Amino acid sequence: MDTYGIERLGIINAKAVYRNAAPKTLVEKALARGEGTLMNTGALVVKTGKYTGRSPDDRFIVDEPSIHDEINWGKINVAISQEKFDLIYNKITAYLQDREIFLFDGFAGADKDYRLSVRVVNELACQNLFIHQLLIRPTDAELASFEPEFTVIAAPGFKCIPAVDGTHSEAAIIISFERRVVLIAGSQYNGEIKKSIFSVMNYLLPKNGIFSMHCSANMGAAGDTALFFGLSGTGKTTLSADPQRKLIGDDEHGWSDSGVFNIEGGCFAKCINLSREHEPQIWDAIRFGALVENVIIDENGVPDYNDKSITENTRVGYPVEYIPNAELSGVGGHPKTVIFLTADAFGVLPPISKLDLNAAMYHFVSGYTSKLAGTERGITEPQATFSTCFGAPFFPLHPNVYARLLGKKITEHKTNVFLVNTGWSGGSYGVGKRMNLKYTRAMVTAALNGDLDNVPYQHDELFNLMVPQSCPGVPDEVLNPRDTWADKAAYDKVANQLAANFEKNFSKYEGMDQAIVDAGPKARK
Repeated sequence: MDTYGIERLGIINAKAVYRNAAPKTLVEKALARGEGTLMNTGALVVKTGKYTGRSPDDRFIVDEPSIHDEINWGKINVAISQEKFDLIYNKITAYLQDREIFLFDGFAGADKDYRLSVRVVNELACQNLFIHQLLIRPTDAELASFEPEFTVIAAPGFKCIPAVDGTHSEAAIIISFERRVVLIAGSQYNGEIKKSIFSVMNYLLPKNGIFSMHCSANMGAAGDTALFFGLSGTGKTTLSADPQRKLIGDDEHGWSDSGVFNIEGGCFAKCINLSREHEPQIWDAIRFGALVENVIIDENGVPDYNDKSITENTRVGYPVEYIPNAELSGVGGHPKTVIFLTADAFGVLPPISKLDLNAAMYHFVSGYTSKLAGTERGITEPQATFSTCFGAPFFPLHPNVYARLLGKKITEHKTNVFLVNTGWSGGSYGVGKRMNLKYTRAMVTAALNGDLDNVPYQHDELFNLMVPQSCPGVPDEVLNPRDTWADKAAYDKVANQLAANFEKNFSKYEGMDQAIVDAGPKARK
C-alpha cells in the first residue's frame, strides 16, 4: 500500500490511505462510514456536532524564535509553547494510527508565482471532500511532482485535555510557522481548515509585497475587477455572485503587482434563509459534490434552509466552477472598485457612502460590523464589533502591515472605494428590518458602473461620510438612514453612541497618520 509519505508525519500503520480521491469516491466513503446523508439534490449533508462555527478562543500560534517579533500577539493571536505543540502533535499522530487516512494535495493561490503547496490530512472523508472542493486542485502532472510546503492535520475525533495540553478546551487550532504545520483537534467545523490556511497565507504573502485580503472578487465584461471586503455574514459571497459579472472568488484573495488572484478553488457560502429567487447561483451550486453543514433535511432529503435549530451558520462548500460564470483562472486585473461591507445592527450607518483615501484607510483598519448569530460559538444575536482589516482573526501580522498595502494599492491604481451597509434600516435590530437585498444590489451595481460618480452627495457630519442622494433603483429616502426611522431622537442617540464607539476603538491604533484619524466619525460630546 502506498502511504504517500505520511509516515514522515508520524502516522504509521494506516489502515488505508486515499490521496486526492474523486468526489464520488469520497461521498461513497462518507455515506458508508455514517458521516452524512444525501440531500435530494445529491449534495452530502453532515452535522458538525458541538462546533458549528469557528472557535476563536481555541486558536493558537506557536511562539517560535524566528517569528516571535513579527506576530501581533494579543487576544487574537494567542501564543502556545513549542513543548505543548509537540505534545499535542504526537498525540494526534498517534490517534490517527491504524485508521483510514484521507489526503488532499493541492494549492493555495491561483497565481503560480505565489501559490503555496498544501497537504491536508483528514480522518473524515467528508472533510476531505470539503477541502478537495475548496482548495485549488492540481493537474495530474502537478500531483506527480507534488511536494507539500505546509501540512494541515485535521482530527476532529481527537479531544485535547486542557489541564495537560495547555489549551482552553477540547478543541485546538494551532499554527506552527517553523514546523510548517497546522493542527486542528476537536472541531469538525470545516471553516477551521480553510481559515487556518488563509491565516498562513496572510503571514507569507505580505513578505512578498502582496496585499492579502479577506474579500470576494469579480469582474465585468470589460475586465473591470471589483473587491468586496467584509466579515462573515455581511454579503461577500452573495454580492459577488452576480450573474452579470464573472466570479473570481468569494472569500480570500491576494493583490500583487500583476493584479488580483483567488487563494482558493471553491466557495463556502451561508445557507440560512437561502432562496432561489434571491441567490440562484448558490442555490444551484448545492448539488452532487457539494458539502452541506448543519442544514435540516426531511425523510425525502428536502432541505429547510429557514430551519436554524442547529445553527444560523448553516453552510455549503462547493468548487468555484459550480458557479456558471466563474473566472476559472482565478485571476483578474487591478481593481477599479473596492467595496467595504458592514452589517450595522444599529441601523444608523448610510447604506452606501463614498470614501477618499484617508477614510478608506480608517474604515479598513476599523473593520466595523456586527457579528451575526452562529458565525462563532456563543453568539446568539448580532453584536457590534470592530475586526481589524475586516478579518482580524486571520491576520497574524500587525494591522499596519496590511493597511499600508491597501493604501499603496488604491493610490497606485486610482481605485474607487465605497462603504456599503447590508445591515438594518428603519431601526436597530429587533425594530428595523434587514436592508432590502434588491436595493443593496442596485447600489453595488451603481458603484461598479460609475453611476454614482456624478450624483449629488451630502456630508454626514456625525459619521464623516459622503452619502449619495440618488441612486438608480433605490428610493431616495433609503439612502439617508435617519429618514427611515420613525423616532428621530432615538436615531440621534443610537448614531452618536456608535460614532463614539468608532472613536474609542480607533484610539488603540498607535502611530496612525492624523489625516486618517481625522477621517473617522466625530461623536457629539
